[in-house]
Amino acid sequence: MSVAKNIEIIATSTVSFDDAVKQGVERAARTIDHLRSAWVKEQKVSIVDGKVAEYRVAMILTFVLADDE
Repeated sequence: MSVAKNIEIIATSTVSFDDAVKQGVERAARTIDHLRSAWVKEQKVSIVDGKVAEYRVAMILTFVLADDE
């Protein structure tokens, strides 16, 4: 039997939403094993002087818990 857990993270990029997703998943994968999926829940931009300065995504990541056996 597998058991999965969800966590929410927020990631940012000055390049694009896609890059923010990639950066967030890669960062989470450094400390969380068995990542299985990511759901982009929300997208926002930060605006400075009338221009997009930063792309921000809120994601729900799903990972499978390791078996103790």
